[in-house]
Amino acid sequence: MFRPFRSLAAVFLLLVITASPAFAESKDMIQLQTQMQQLLDAVARLQQANDERMGVLKDLVQQNSDSVNKMSVVLDGLKLQLQNMQDASSTKNEQLAGQIQSLNDSLDEMKARLARMEKSMNDLQGQQQTTNAMLTNLPQPGTPLAVPTQPMAKNAPAPAKSTAQPAAADVLPAPVAGPSAGDLYRAALGDYMGAKYALSSSEFNSLIKAYPDDNLSGNAYFYIGEMDAKAEKLSAAVKSYDQVLERYPDNTKVPAAHLHKAYALIAMKQNDAGVRELRALIQRFPTSAEASQARSKLSSMRVTIAPRD
Repeated sequence: MFRPFRSLAAVFLLLVITASPAFAESKDMIQLQTQMQQLLDAVARLQQANDERMGVLKDLVQQNSDSVNKMSVVLDGLKLQLQNMQDASSTKNEQLAGQIQSLNDSLDEMKARLARMEKSMNDLQGQQQTTNAMLTNLPQPGTPLAVPTQPMAKNAPAPAKSTAQPAAADVLPAPVAGPSAGDLYRAALGDYMGAKYALSSSEFNSLIKAYPDDNLSGNAYFYIGEMDAKAEKLSAAVKSYDQVLERYPDNTKVPAAHLHKAYALIAMKQNDAGVRELRALIQRFPTSAEASQARSKLSSMRVTIAPRD
């Protein structure tokens, strides 16, 4: 910035020298030349100082740029680590969800077994009570049989001996009823746990047909959806989950039906519908294990839990 002044001063000095050759040796001219030289020296010193400051400033800018680049690299590394942690957390949550579902299935199977054992015990108690009643009604050993003492008419013919066998019971046996909803459900669940999916699906459908309003039919629809999802029949699985959600709102499988329906929709590339299903699950059952899995899934999808206005 001081170069124009320096050039102007040199030109001015040259003009003064050439315009007044007669007074070149005068005292005023010498003083003027001295002042001009001092001015030129001052301008040179200012330019040198400015150059040095510009160099320092460039060094500072370069250092700041290097620091920013290093910070950017560190931030990229942190983002990558965070992404890996979130992916690992999502994978663990999905594994945990599968384990929880397996535990729920095992619990259902244990309940079915306990119900079968209870039924067997009740049957045994009934048979024992029947046996005890029969034993109580039997005559004691050595007790004479009672003979009717009604007098017989004189010259009356002796009664003919009856050849008919006594009836074993006077009461006709009750008609055998069909299997109960619990029996059908236990059989179907046992086959499901044994991976006999074709047989289990048929048994669950029989339960639904025989007892459409029973709450166990809601469980049957859920497991039918699970088998369809395993077979990658995602559209059919969604329909089965919808049956649970719409027809059996008080069923214990409703949270899992919400979650697994969302998974199926996302697998079908219907992300918006899947996100709505996950949010509905969180809103209806905020403290459930399925809601925790839904939050993790939304986080892995970079989607907010609550819908934005």
